[in-house]
Amino acid sequence: MIYDVIVVGGGVAGLMAAIEAKTSGNKVALITKGNLFKSNSSIASGGINAVLDPNEKEGIHFHVVDTIRACFGLENKKAITYMCERAPYMIKKLVEYGVEFDRDEEGNIAQRSFGGGRTQRTCYVGDKTGSAITQALIKKAKNVGVTFLVNNFVMNLTSLNNRISGVVALRRSDSSVVVYPAKSVVLAGGGYAGLYRGHTTNAQDYSGDMLAIALRAGLTLKDMEFVQFHPTGLHKTSYLVSEAARGEGGYLINEKGERFVNELERRNVVSYAISRQIEAGHKVYIDLRHLPKEKIETKLPSLYKAAYNQAGIDVTKEVLEIRPVAHYSMGGIESNMTKTSIKGLFVCGECAAEGIHGANRLGGNSLLEGVVFGELAGENALEFSQNKEFLPIDYNLVIKDQKMVDWIFDMDTSKNFNAMRVSMGETMFKNAGIHRSETSLQKAFDYLKYLRNETITLHCIDKGRHNNVELISILELRNALEVAEAVVLAAMFRQESRGAHHRDDFKEDDISLQKSILISEPKKGYFDVRYEDKGLIKFIRNLFKG
Repeated sequence: MIYDVIVVGGGVAGLMAAIEAKTSGNKVALITKGNLFKSNSSIASGGINAVLDPNEKEGIHFHVVDTIRACFGLENKKAITYMCERAPYMIKKLVEYGVEFDRDEEGNIAQRSFGGGRTQRTCYVGDKTGSAITQALIKKAKNVGVTFLVNNFVMNLTSLNNRISGVVALRRSDSSVVVYPAKSVVLAGGGYAGLYRGHTTNAQDYSGDMLAIALRAGLTLKDMEFVQFHPTGLHKTSYLVSEAARGEGGYLINEKGERFVNELERRNVVSYAISRQIEAGHKVYIDLRHLPKEKIETKLPSLYKAAYNQAGIDVTKEVLEIRPVAHYSMGGIESNMTKTSIKGLFVCGECAAEGIHGANRLGGNSLLEGVVFGELAGENALEFSQNKEFLPIDYNLVIKDQKMVDWIFDMDTSKNFNAMRVSMGETMFKNAGIHRSETSLQKAFDYLKYLRNETITLHCIDKGRHNNVELISILELRNALEVAEAVVLAAMFRQESRGAHHRDDFKEDDISLQKSILISEPKKGYFDVRYEDKGLIKFIRNLFKG
């Protein structure tokens, strides 16, 4: 089947892109590698930032200022301003699509405080905002006629003369490699915080697939060293204890009952403070006991249930032990207002590096970025696809991918790829996590190189080709290691501390390094790491203005 527009990814960014790209006269498909209802967007529980009145210029200005402040000098002011100015209209659109935001006594959309924000500008649906938005967008996408291609693992992109021509995917039902021709493609398949398996809120299949695909397509990654560690993951399971818990008045305390940090500081500050407490031998808890039970049950219902089911804790009476966990990746595929260097290929959401978050995301901005730039990516993809012809597909790439799949099936192995994925997560958290140094990063890099060489010898034990989970796990591991190397190399290259990137051997920021790091992979296994030339970028943009 051929499509005018293909969107990869079923979170809020991908869904919004598919909705915007669909018209009565074209064909739009949305590809997901698994369950349609499973995405990081659906667990983004706290809320979505917006000044609700588009005429409230001062409020929008401060939303821009707070967002820029959280970027630590690596912001794209144009993109941030566009997002904040578009926010009121997006909330209105989401309401029209069926999102039932919580309301105050006067019937207005309620807003709560979030870390790093100077005002209450975070709209919410209890503590399940992301899930509510995702479900509404799925319903809307179905209603407008978007085709859902679930259980398709995207492996590569095809292009001709630097213009996108289609998507190569593994059809999980029979493990066959298929190609979906398209006039334009949107990548919206999420980020790479799942690399920190065992220490992340992300599902285990969040392995940075979109970024690995981008590297193989010759695209550039940007800001890869910046991974946001959420301050409050459930200690036992890494379940996300939403920032809403602190926004509603929850305290962070140690086992002595001492509060040691402003709970609504920026996430890097809070996570760092908690990690220091844990390293000093303390346990850290979130304390909601002083809040009315009714408030907890109505404003934080998901947390109330999860704490009891996963930890046996009644948060109305007991404290809940927490720890920082990898949650969000600021880095991604280099883009300019969703456009990439390949014509007809657009990116949005967490897999894109648009300059919205810079070195450290402002809480409440991820869902907003997803819907705003998902909308823009859909508009751009639709516009590009119009009056275009389908390009020929280079089936040599398809054959190459099918041969790789057959190779994974055809031989035996004695190695445990799941254990390799777990050990990679442990290594990343220990050596390239909240604390980093030249020594620890070198250890991480050496181990990743070893694992990357080992993946060549991995094969499926189960030879059945129907929904073979081992095959997907091996392909995910290959992608994860490729992206993890990029993260570590960028972290080694940035010899300073900035935002979410903290180097124990370079504890201060360096004004001369207030620029992004770019990474490409001109040859498999060999990365080109360099600082962005802002002067050259400005010169090129001025040429286009002329």
